[in-house]
Amino acid sequence: MPSIAGTNVLILGGTSGIGYAVAQAALREGAAQVHISSSNSTRVAATVSKLKSSSSSTTTGDVIGHTCDLSTDDVERRLEELLTAVTSSGDKLDHIIYTAGDALSIKNVTDPTFDLAYIQKAGQVRFFAPLLLAKLAPRYLKPVYSSSITFTSGTVAQRPMPDWTVIASYSAGMEGMVRSLALDLKPIRVNLVSPGAVGTEMWGDDAARTEAMMGEIGRKMPLGKAGRPEEVAEAYVYFMRDWNATGSVVSSNSGGLLV
Repeated sequence: MPSIAGTNVLILGGTSGIGYAVAQAALREGAAQVHISSSNSTRVAATVSKLKSSSSSTTTGDVIGHTCDLSTDDVERRLEELLTAVTSSGDKLDHIIYTAGDALSIKNVTDPTFDLAYIQKAGQVRFFAPLLLAKLAPRYLKPVYSSSITFTSGTVAQRPMPDWTVIASYSAGMEGMVRSLALDLKPIRVNLVSPGAVGTEMWGDDAARTEAMMGEIGRKMPLGKAGRPEEVAEAYVYFMRDWNATGSVVSSNSGGLLV
């Protein structure tokens, strides 16, 4: 399988959780430049320092941080500024990874506050920003089949849960989006990773609570555990390396779709 050594990678949402694990994996695999972005400049700087210190003994790749807030009305302009900054040296990108997310929007459809504003806000980072990124990306990616964009959804699209209707809708929509984009953006490859429950900061800032929650969820899984970011990150590496994969979905879910 082709290597990603020497490639130029951008990870949106790369300061925590799965995105951070993908950044670590890309550096380990020999990526020449790993750009990470997030909305919090302080966290970006801290993560760049952490990645550099943790990988310096085993890799030669460079890590560059960028701040990009995807929650604003001018998200398209901000994405364009990010892509311009990432490619300012004249080198186009080989791969774009999108793992960005915000607080999980869980609400029953009968709730009086379940309105258009709520629905639109829930989709801003999960659906609208990825689609606008896809619009802009071809100008900044090498126009060859070795280049790729990998988005993120979730297994709730296949296994519904009470009160997750909005998130499930956007997750399912991402699958349709990716298949169509694979045709619209060819020869650039477009794929999707669909994680199950993974112990990340997405569940909140209380690490002990998250660990307890993942333990409870894991006991119901065929594998007896929930996912870890470094495990799911391998799916993103796979999509960067498999030059024959486009319009495809990889699900990493501890067997959660079987129960």
